[in-house]
Amino acid sequence: MAHDGNNNRAIEFPDLPGYKTLVCDLHMHTVFSDGSVWPNIRVMEAQKDGIDVIAITEHIEYQSWISDIPHPDRNRSFELATGFAKHSDLMVINGSEITRDMPPGHANAIFIKDANKLMVDDPIDAYLEARKQDAFIFWNHPYWASQSPDASVPLDQLHLEMIKNGLLEGIEIVNDTTYSNEAFQLALDHNLTILGTSDIHNLIDWQYRIPSGGHRPVTLVFAREKSQPSLKRALRKGQTVVWFNKKLLGKSDFLIPLINSSLSIRSASYIHNSTIVHVVIANNSDAPYILRNQSVYDFYNTTDLVMVPPHGETIIDVRTIDKKRKFEMQFEVLSSLSAPNTHPVISIVVKPQQ
Repeated sequence: MAHDGNNNRAIEFPDLPGYKTLVCDLHMHTVFSDGSVWPNIRVMEAQKDGIDVIAITEHIEYQSWISDIPHPDRNRSFELATGFAKHSDLMVINGSEITRDMPPGHANAIFIKDANKLMVDDPIDAYLEARKQDAFIFWNHPYWASQSPDASVPLDQLHLEMIKNGLLEGIEIVNDTTYSNEAFQLALDHNLTILGTSDIHNLIDWQYRIPSGGHRPVTLVFAREKSQPSLKRALRKGQTVVWFNKKLLGKSDFLIPLINSSLSIRSASYIHNSTIVHVVIANNSDAPYILRNQSVYDFYNTTDLVMVPPHGETIIDVRTIDKKRKFEMQFEVLSSLSAPNTHPVISIVVKPQQ
């Protein structure tokens, strides 16, 4: 998507053929639960970061400042954020964090209609009410050390039943500054939507050192259009990639098209009186791509490791031995994961100018 060119902190990734790439942060808090800021700050932070969609997901059961800011309506934070965002392109989604001991642990229900109806004693009744409201429900930080001291995912029979019954549709493999291989594998094994969120409570700039070049973790959602129904459909279909710590994590179905849409051959031509092709690879995304050569060709000007900087380009001189009208390069993308400890492999066709 396009962002204000003067806003160099905006998170930028290209659209895919047939899809809009929506930058989403679907887990955050304000003073209306246990956060430290008013909802307008969450809106302004998102606007600065070029975010397309945020979900306001206050804890239903845990209200740190209730004595100072009494609010019987659990939708109030969402209503305020919606008002602050009404003259912008930012989409604000109503959500709640169902906050319980393990199992089932914490989960976010987003696209809800009324958070107050989720305030029930039995945790499963809260999930059932969220499902009744056609919410998209995902498991929050399942490896959270406060509920799992060894940071494993304590998968219980209850979780398996909830997944089977559509009460858990997604899972955070990234939450705040943490990542879990186990949660990633669980998403693959049970066809859960992969998500990454900030779960921000304080200030985005402080937590992720934005002025020093950091970025919040987000979920890139590939939807047909920028609307709540289209976004929900895309989430339910698992059309996501996570952007975390300058790395891309996701299922190959959308991760590889995203990489292919980010990288392109700007120019390619044989060096005079040689069979060496001077290839310029350009990158139109925020991701720094670290590529390891998997081709039958080697290079004249570098080793097998190539780095294409964000919104920049790099040059590789390829030894083709004889002149070719076109040839294929293959790279393992070391800065991305398509599964735990697994890097995707992409192909790039080069057609040198004759």
